[in-house]
Amino acid sequence: MRAQFVLSEIGVGLRRNLTMTFAVIVSVALSLALFGGSLLMSDQVSTMKGYWYDKVNVSIFLCNKSDAESDPNCAKGAVTEDQKKQIKTDLGKMSVVQTVSYESQDDAYKHYKEQFGDSPLAASLTPDQMQESYRIKLKDPEKYQVIATAFDGRDGVQSVQDQKGILDNLFGLLNGMNWAARAVMALMLVVALMLIVNTVRVSAFSRRRETGIMRLVGASGFYIQAPFIAEAAVAGLIGGTVACGFLVIARYFIIDHGLALSEKLNLINFIGWDAVLTKLPLILATSLLMPALAAFFALRKYLKV
Repeated sequence: MRAQFVLSEIGVGLRRNLTMTFAVIVSVALSLALFGGSLLMSDQVSTMKGYWYDKVNVSIFLCNKSDAESDPNCAKGAVTEDQKKQIKTDLGKMSVVQTVSYESQDDAYKHYKEQFGDSPLAASLTPDQMQESYRIKLKDPEKYQVIATAFDGRDGVQSVQDQKGILDNLFGLLNGMNWAARAVMALMLVVALMLIVNTVRVSAFSRRRETGIMRLVGASGFYIQAPFIAEAAVAGLIGGTVACGFLVIARYFIIDHGLALSEKLNLINFIGWDAVLTKLPLILATSLLMPALAAFFALRKYLKV
């Protein structure tokens, strides 16, 4: 009988404050969708880091004849065969080095033509203008500075470049976007909490006569508060369910179908469905507990029992 009464009161309360209830559902759905999206973005960045950092190379570019005329680092002339052999020997002795590959001027020219063959500059380049290089795969990508210290400024070396630096800029941008999403999420959560508190306050005020009678007949504080807390929890749970739907639909249409980024950007290792599904219980639990707690503390101020 008591459970039936509580359920009936929940329905009455939701219908009585339909507009505010809808606002609560929408704000909770948007804020938790951003919350889930930020968690998935963090997973995506971590996945991309693990994938790309494992593939980055350190490149030692060697001086050619053109560099000897224009680059201060190559003031002593183009790299000699003895210098190349010494660089390769020194690389083989370093414990941080996993593999070393050599790219000749012809290979560099071929690769450049494959990537930028349509550009006007490609038509004016010749193989002798390209740089020879050693491409080093490190056992630990963080050990780039060891290579830079050993070879930067050496005779015959034009520059030492770390591809990881380029990736760090990309991941820095992605992390910045993620923090921006979290800031918007925090703002939406505050808005949702304010709406929940106001909804509970209006609901308690509109039913003050019923609660007064219940108080007079000896109803417990929890029995009086339960319908209000349950109303907020139900509205929040509906919003959380909508947020889960947003995440599932976004993953399906953005990565698998629709935009199909997994096919168009096959160089990116996208997160799988397991990452999405593991976030849904957390979102649902948050959508249930957050409004319930907000309603509980609001009732202590606006509903004297």
